[in-house]
Amino acid sequence: MKPSNRLAARGLALPSSPPPAGSYVAARRVGNVIYTAGQLPMVDGVLTCTGVVGDESGHVTVARASECAVIALVNAVAAAAHLAGGVDAITGVVRLTGYVASAPGFTGHPSVLNAASELLADVFGESGRHARSAVGVSSLPLGSPVEVELIVEVADASSD
Repeated sequence: MKPSNRLAARGLALPSSPPPAGSYVAARRVGNVIYTAGQLPMVDGVLTCTGVVGDESGHVTVARASECAVIALVNAVAAAAHLAGGVDAITGVVRLTGYVASAPGFTGHPSVLNAASELLADVFGESGRHARSAVGVSSLPLGSPVEVELIVEVADASSD
């Protein structure tokens, strides 16, 4: 089954490639590899959640941050797919890097990223298995609890 069909089966559609918020591009292709800029959990240009995971307010739970990671990942896949010529042109996922705005002492960063990793495996099958880093930071742009970056493989550049 193609990645586009697997996305549809999960009720997901890729949004338009999110526009950069500064002097950079949403994704860059080098040979047969596409690198995305950091993507936030934006839907229709609106950040879905703000806050820090693990702080005293309890506003951003691990479950909520995980949902945000999935939204951010979908935006990253959209940016890569736009440059690749469609999601089905992505032949493999190389690396997912997730940044989690965390309170001091919070150590559940990997748990926040698990649903995003699982989505990649569901959509891309065995070629969706990837290397990953989950990094805790004190803050992220716009107060987002999560930001993700994606590196994917596409068909050889010489065959374009």
